[in-house]
Amino acid sequence: MLVEALAIGGLGVVAAAGLGVAARIFAVEVDPMVEAVEEALPGANCGGCGFAGCASCAVAIAGGKADPGVCVAGGPEIGAIIAEIMGVELVYREPDLAKVDCTYGTDKADLKFKYVGVNDCRAAMTLYEGSKECEIGCLGLGSCAAACPFDAITMGEDHLPKVDPDKCTGCGTCVRVCPKHIMHLTSVTRRILGFNASDNCLAPCQATCPAQIDIPGYIKAIGEGRYEDAVSIIKEHNPLPLVCGRVCPHVCESACRRGLNEEPVNINHLKRFAADYEYHSGKRIDPFCLPKNGRKVAVVGGGPAGLTVSYYLARMGYAPTIFEAQPFLGGMLRFGIPEYRLPKKTLDWEIQGILDLGVETRMEQRLGKDFTLAELKEEGFEAIFVGVGAWGSRNMRLEGEDLEGVLPGTSMLIERGLLHETPVGDKVVIVGGGNTAIDCARTSWRLGAKEVTVLYRRSRAEMPANDIEVEEAEHEGIKFKFLAAPTKLIGENGKLTALEYITMELGEPDASGRRRPEAIEGSETTMEVDNVIAAIGQFPDLNFRESDATAAELELTRWNSIDTDDQVMNTNVEGVFAAGDAVLGAATVVEAIGTGRRAARAIHMYLTEEDVNAPENWIKDVKEVRTRAEIPGAVQGGDRAKMKELDVPERAMSFTEVELGLTEEAARKETQRCLSCGLICYRHEPGQCSSDCQGCSAKVRESN
Repeated sequence: MLVEALAIGGLGVVAAAGLGVAARIFAVEVDPMVEAVEEALPGANCGGCGFAGCASCAVAIAGGKADPGVCVAGGPEIGAIIAEIMGVELVYREPDLAKVDCTYGTDKADLKFKYVGVNDCRAAMTLYEGSKECEIGCLGLGSCAAACPFDAITMGEDHLPKVDPDKCTGCGTCVRVCPKHIMHLTSVTRRILGFNASDNCLAPCQATCPAQIDIPGYIKAIGEGRYEDAVSIIKEHNPLPLVCGRVCPHVCESACRRGLNEEPVNINHLKRFAADYEYHSGKRIDPFCLPKNGRKVAVVGGGPAGLTVSYYLARMGYAPTIFEAQPFLGGMLRFGIPEYRLPKKTLDWEIQGILDLGVETRMEQRLGKDFTLAELKEEGFEAIFVGVGAWGSRNMRLEGEDLEGVLPGTSMLIERGLLHETPVGDKVVIVGGGNTAIDCARTSWRLGAKEVTVLYRRSRAEMPANDIEVEEAEHEGIKFKFLAAPTKLIGENGKLTALEYITMELGEPDASGRRRPEAIEGSETTMEVDNVIAAIGQFPDLNFRESDATAAELELTRWNSIDTDDQVMNTNVEGVFAAGDAVLGAATVVEAIGTGRRAARAIHMYLTEEDVNAPENWIKDVKEVRTRAEIPGAVQGGDRAKMKELDVPERAMSFTEVELGLTEEAARKETQRCLSCGLICYRHEPGQCSSDCQGCSAKVRESN
C-alpha cells in the first residue's frame, strides 16, 4: 500500500509540474478591460447586440468594434457603466421594443384547416405555410413567448402575443423565431420613417393614404377613449392633423371596406376629432424627439412639405432652418385655402407646435434673390431641401385677359391670405373645375357677389374638385355651367364687361383618362360679368434657377417641375432634396406631407452615410394589398357620422369656419363602424367564422 501511495503521489507531483510548465508555455492573458466589461454585462446571452454572447460582446466593446451601449438587455444603465470603464462618453441610443403586427387571433381569422400538430409556430408553418387564410397572420402557438429570454411576451386569450414594454429589451429573439414575420422591432424613429411594407398587416385605407397613417390604429384608440394615443399615432406619419382633418380629400375612404355595402367610415373627420381634442385640451401632446446633434439642414419653403421635413428632422435631432419668401409660414395652406375651411389661428397653432421642436425660421428670404444654394452650403448646412411650391398661375390665353376685373385665382386667394382687400363685383365667373375654382367661388360669394358662376369645360363627373366642396358651393347658391369654355373677354374703357363662351361636348378620353372636351361650332354665347377669375391650373415657379448657378443644375421634368427619385426625393445635385408641389405640381396637402416625410428619411440616411434608397418590400399602391371582394358575416355599421355645419344664412358675408367637427359621442360611435381590416381579416358578427363555421368562406379541414 505504501508503495502504491508513493507512486500515486509521485505521479501527482509530476502532473503538477507538467501543468505548471504548460501554464507558462500556453498561458492566455486575460485583458482586464474585457474582463471588466464582461463582468458589467448582464450575462443574458440573448444575442440582441449582434454577437454570440456576452463574452464575445465584451471583446468587441473592448476592441472598439462595438458601442458601449450596444447591450440591449442591460439598457442605458449598463451602457453608462461600461462607458465609464472604457473612459468614453456614451452616445444616446433610442430603445427598441417588440411589436406584434397582427390584429386577429386564431379564433377570429379565417382558417384553411384546423392544425393539431406539434405545438410550435415553426413546425406549423411547414404545413401549407400555416393554417391561416391570411398570409401575415399569427399562428398563436407562442413560440415567441417561449423563446423570449426576459419573459416579456405572454399569449393572450385571443392567442396573440402580448408584449410587456417594461420587460422588453428589444433583443430581437422573438423576431428571429417568428416564421410568419409578424414580430418586429420598433421605435419612434423606426415608425416615423417606416414605409408600408409587404410584411405589414395593412388595411386598404392605410395602403391608400399618401401619408401612410396607421388609420385602424388611431380609430381604435379613439373608440377606446385614448385620444392622446390617437394623436400620437397620427403624428407619427402626419404632423398636420388639424389641417388635414379639415382639407384632406380623404382618398382613404374610397378604399374603406365598409364602403362595399354601406357608406365608408368617416375616417377624415375622426382624424379631425382627435386633432381638435389636442387643440382644445389646453396642452400639446409633444412627440418623442432624439437629443439634438447640432447638424444643420436648410429647408427652402415653409409650406406643408417644408414643414413636414422640418418636423421629422427636428424629431431625429437635427437643426432645420426654414427659409420662407412670404412674411408668414404655411405656403398654400395659408394663401390658397380660405379661412372658412381652415382658420388662420388653427393653422398658426399647428405650425407653432412644429417650431417648438427646435425649428428656426428666416422669413421674407427668397431663393435666388436673398441667398443661393451654394451660400447655404458655405454657411454649414449639410443638406438642403427645396419645397418652393407651385405659385405660378396658368393664364387663359384669351383676348381681353389684361382687362381690369380679370385676375388669376391664386392671386385672389393669396391677397386674402395676406389680409388685403379683394373687392369683387355683383356678377363673378370662375373658370376651372378644381378646388381652387370652388374656393374662389365661395370666397366671392362671401365678399358680397350676388351671382357667382363656375364655368367648366367638362361635365360634373369629370370635375376634379372634392365632391363635398362642390356640394357646399351648391348649398351656398353657387351656379355651375358645365361643358362650357371661355373664348373671349369683352370690355369698355379697359374694364371687363362681358364673357363669351362656347358650348362643349365630350369626345374620346385624353391622356388623363377623362373624355376630351370638343367645341360645338356656332354655339358661342355672351354673358355680362364684373369679374372673371381664372383657376385653370398652377405650376412651380422656378425662376430662381436664373440667378443661382447651383440651382440651375437641377434637372427638370417635362412639366417644368423638379425631377426627383419619387421614392427618396433626391435630386441630381449632391445633398439637395425636393418634395411637395415643386415636384408634384399642384397637388393635395396630404401628398405634400407624404413626399416630405420621404425626403426627411432620405436626408437622415444621407447624413448618416447610409444608402439612400427605399425598402425593397415597399407597398406603393393599394392594389398590392391582398383583400377580398366580399365581407361575409361582417358587423353591420349603421349610418355614417356627420358633422354639424353653420347654416347657409350664417355663412354669408362671413369667413367663419363652416364645419364644426364631430361630437365625442358621434366620434366614438363612428369608430364602431370600422372593420379593423388587415389584409383579408375583418370584424365578424359574434360567434361567426370560428374553425367550425359553415357560413365562412374558409373551408375547414382536419389535418395533422
